[in-house]
Amino acid sequence: MSYQRNRPNQEVNAGSMADIAFLLLIFFLVTTQIATDKGLPMILPPNTPPVDTPINNRNILKIQISSLDKLLLEDEPLENVADLRQVVYDFVLNFGAPGQSKNADGVSDQEVFNSLPSSMKNYIRSNLSNNESSDGPSKAIVSIKTDRGSSYERYIEVMDEVFAAYYKIYGERVGLSAEEYRKLNRNDPQQRYLYDKGKLGINKAVSLAEPTKAGGS
Repeated sequence: MSYQRNRPNQEVNAGSMADIAFLLLIFFLVTTQIATDKGLPMILPPNTPPVDTPINNRNILKIQISSLDKLLLEDEPLENVADLRQVVYDFVLNFGAPGQSKNADGVSDQEVFNSLPSSMKNYIRSNLSNNESSDGPSKAIVSIKTDRGSSYERYIEVMDEVFAAYYKIYGERVGLSAEEYRKLNRNDPQQRYLYDKGKLGINKAVSLAEPTKAGGS
């Protein structure tokens, strides 16, 4: 019993705990990635002098977002933003007057049409080829105009639907869904081939027009 009473107490030396906690705090501050809003991943064109090239109105699909976040498609109200996907799909693939001149990818609209699978060709022949809509993918431009009072969320919704229409075109062209095409790994040679084949001659032509002053309808 006397041995237990005389036995010294075991204590933990906590003198260095503050230093350890401080080092851990520094470690997490250095290694943690803080999410920030970086905006839309848009690629701006090079700073070149403007070229006065006339564009036929039928080759421009006009989408406008008012200060009240209401949508106008060709100056007509559009209630459901999800309808934009099919509208843009049909506009880009209209092939109203496909030409033989080569575009930036070195192919013509006629060659693009000939490269499409039979299902897409049949859909175009049956439902599109309107001479009052776009002449072909190389001429089709989607113009998005906002008001200075338009919300960022509404703008993102519109952009998502426009890009989804393009991914739907690219995917169908190579036998994939829009989501499967979007997830293709471009570092893999086979998947890169499908990615390039899907968008050959049909690049995204989205124009962001100068916003109007706040107070629009």
